[in-house]
Amino acid sequence: MFDELKVSKVLVIAPLRVASETWPAEIKKWDHLKEMEAAVITGTVKQRIAAVNANAFIYIVNRENVKWLIEYYEKNGLRWDFQMIVIDELSSFKNYQSQRFKWLRKVRPFVKRWVGLTGTPTSNGLMDLWAEIGILDGGERLGRFIGRFRESYFKPNSMNPSTGVVFSYVPRPGAEQQIYEKISDITISMKALDYLDMPECIYVNHVVEMNAAERKLYDQLKHDLIIPLEDGDIDAANAASLSNKLLQMANGAVYDENKEVRVIHQRKLEKLEDLIESANGQSVLIAYWFKHDRTRIMEHLTACGYAPRDIKDSSDITDWNTGNIPVALIHPASAGHGLNIQSGGHILVWYGLTWSLELYQQTNARLWRQGQQNTVTIHHIVCKNTVDEDVLSALADKDITQEKLIAAVKARL
Repeated sequence: MFDELKVSKVLVIAPLRVASETWPAEIKKWDHLKEMEAAVITGTVKQRIAAVNANAFIYIVNRENVKWLIEYYEKNGLRWDFQMIVIDELSSFKNYQSQRFKWLRKVRPFVKRWVGLTGTPTSNGLMDLWAEIGILDGGERLGRFIGRFRESYFKPNSMNPSTGVVFSYVPRPGAEQQIYEKISDITISMKALDYLDMPECIYVNHVVEMNAAERKLYDQLKHDLIIPLEDGDIDAANAASLSNKLLQMANGAVYDENKEVRVIHQRKLEKLEDLIESANGQSVLIAYWFKHDRTRIMEHLTACGYAPRDIKDSSDITDWNTGNIPVALIHPASAGHGLNIQSGGHILVWYGLTWSLELYQQTNARLWRQGQQNTVTIHHIVCKNTVDEDVLSALADKDITQEKLIAAVKARL
């Protein structure tokens, strides 16, 4: 943009929350980027149109709005003026029959420079590469037609003998190396372990934030120790009880005085969905604390097309270790000790945190233990400006007692 003057306007395509939150936040973190204006093309039609017409260097759009953006240019007789497109999570364009792929292909000739970013380019096999590389080079390397690509590098694996319909393909001998050689001039593959001094276990915090209405309820309970409701108040008798209630609210739901669940927000569920999606098919273990957390996680992920399961008995453990459970739930109190499940995955997400240092460490040790072949990643979903931050700080200090719990709550009050 500034050194070589090759491009003046860049479009970044990313998953919705990555587009609306992560990219704008990351741009401001880097010294050489923080002065660059970025326009986020998400939200209502009015907001999207305003973003398209904003004076910026970088324009960020979510995948679902790619079709809308291209149609907007066409309907208004505008010349496609993005000289560079960056696709974050290129693997989401591996389906050549999808609308996003077809519409993006329409503007391919007008774009000078393409960049695709992905950690799993072939999550479903080498066949994925045809669409992904085709978006980048217009079919120059792997061909313009999927049928020709399939015939050149694959052979039928299983088919219906009476109809001739092929159900699956396998690569021909040497096909993998041939494909890699074809695309080697425009691809670079970097493994973190080859370039960084990676620790055995990485801890990552993901911050979510309540909106004004949700924050008002949280603050009301924190200051008044009660939220009056028509058919059951939410109240806290003392500092320890208050800490418990605030943790529930940070997670998104809380029990009222009648033991009924009152939903406050969906922020953590949305972030959890993002983390599972970014795992790109790798197994994910989720630690929850309250019963309503488990219920809401199960319902939300099932609606998203996942099949979450509890890890309770030996059959569950066997299925997890053999990779047959892509998303699993455990409660630290029942699964914090004695489970050997390190063979099944290396990603743990703490949906709701616990004050118990022992249970926290023991749950982490289910994956971070001898026999683990991969770097373990421990994700914490933390609700901003809530007791979540106090728990996380206490866990980091390795000093968790009842006094610490009460002192943290009193400090906030």
